[in-house]
Amino acid sequence: MARAGHNSIDQTVKDRLRSFVDRVERLADEMAALRTDTKEIYVEANSAGFDVKAIKEVVRIRKKDAGDFAEFLAQVNTYRRALGEEEIGL
Repeated sequence: MARAGHNSIDQTVKDRLRSFVDRVERLADEMAALRTDTKEIYVEANSAGFDVKAIKEVVRIRKKDAGDFAEFLAQVNTYRRALGEEEIGL
């Protein structure tokens, strides 16, 4: 592959590089638009009286594998018991 600063990069390599850069830039734009859309949904939920922090936590939990989350929750509850606190049940 061509080295940085090398002036004799063949057109096929240039085109391929341009394609990679264009694709990354397009995806970055799409991600920015999705972040904006997500923020708008949270604003809408908040104005409808929902607790946005709780919704974000639900979304975070739903991303996890059920088994992994159960294991995590068991560990949290072990620590809570050790501290003399009530377990969290879901």
